[in-house]
Amino acid sequence: MISRRGFLALGIPALRAGSFQPAGFRVDKKQDQFLEELCHRAFLYFWEQSDPSTGLVRDRALAAGGVQAKGIRNVSSIAATGFGITAFCIGAERGWVSRQQARERIVTALKFFLYSANQTHGWFYHFLDASTGERQFRSEFSSIDTAFLVGGMLTARQYFSEDDEIRGLANGIYQRIDFIWMLNSGRYLLFHGYQPETGFLTAKWDQYCEHCLLYLLAIGSPSSPIPPASWQAWTRPKYTYSGMTYVTGGPLFIHQFSHAWVDFRGRRENRGLHVNYFENSITATVVHRKFCMDMRRSFPDYSPVAWGITASDSAKGYIAWGGPPATEGIDGTIVPCAAGGSLMFTPDLCIPTLQYLQKEFGDRIWKRYGFVDAFHPRNGWTDADVIGIDLGIMLLSAENLRSGNVWRWFMGSPEIQIALDLAGLRLESSARDSFG
Repeated sequence: MISRRGFLALGIPALRAGSFQPAGFRVDKKQDQFLEELCHRAFLYFWEQSDPSTGLVRDRALAAGGVQAKGIRNVSSIAATGFGITAFCIGAERGWVSRQQARERIVTALKFFLYSANQTHGWFYHFLDASTGERQFRSEFSSIDTAFLVGGMLTARQYFSEDDEIRGLANGIYQRIDFIWMLNSGRYLLFHGYQPETGFLTAKWDQYCEHCLLYLLAIGSPSSPIPPASWQAWTRPKYTYSGMTYVTGGPLFIHQFSHAWVDFRGRRENRGLHVNYFENSITATVVHRKFCMDMRRSFPDYSPVAWGITASDSAKGYIAWGGPPATEGIDGTIVPCAAGGSLMFTPDLCIPTLQYLQKEFGDRIWKRYGFVDAFHPRNGWTDADVIGIDLGIMLLSAENLRSGNVWRWFMGSPEIQIALDLAGLRLESSARDSFG
């Protein structure tokens, strides 16, 4: 990883103690107005695309909004719903909806998941019909997507800390999850999920990726905790690009999603691992931007203010692409949530990029819910859709940059504080007063 001195040498400011913005960088009035509009548009997606009878948030929708077609557009994802529950808290805090309106949406979702949704050992299907809650696509009972759902629920529990009903519903859902069962008789590593027809999926969460939230929820579970040694059990592959070394294992989103809720600032692993995951995600973003710029010979539209490839739609369908190292299929497409999801890490790089994209491409890519999921700047391809989790990571990342609210709410969960301590992710002495 880049040292603090190395960040400064690259022009990437270190984080100011006790703040949510890097030292030497402060969001100016024009930038904050842009972020306000970006966030409000993303919030509208979750508000308009959540079903009033279940609280489920659609997996995707038309970027222009409006009445949705039947079929696939009525499919919800539980991960998008976790982002959505968090979005409702942000919306209430920002005054986009009343606190009571947000509460009603959240209670609807919590009641659905506690009393009506299909579950096994407390785990939920990845995709559901937004109106009926029926399983879609023969999807699995998903461990990671259930984790993102619970991340939103615990955020709401802490935001509405005086609300006995929300607290009881959220606790009931979290405490029902049998984390030990998802080990599938193993000692430490959680599995990706379970399908009733075939049993456990073959893949385990055995390498660094977006699973950090899942492991912390499991280690801190008040009813079914897994061993703290599970945190050390997965591998941490290191990769070096352009002189920068960091832990990675996939597209840029893996460095973003858990950070939407978990405040890793100032925390470094002990027990010989010594990774600071917040700094690691800064490095991952800096590296990814450099990686895109280095492809300008093949894709001349990439630049210091036009970059970003992460799992998204493409002209050929959904692709989990990115790099470095480069995955197959990269064709010059730009995915706005790559920069948007890293606003909380490198705002000095990400805000100018998002502002440039909005100004340069205008109404082609800037719709009712903000940026379309992806577009190609040269060949004319523009996605008609937005995707809930991609809008969600931009909204939560931006809110953490602007206020630290999501971090503060979620980190008020005593289960997470216990898990961080058990996993050996303690605050460094220099950060204890700032982030403790």
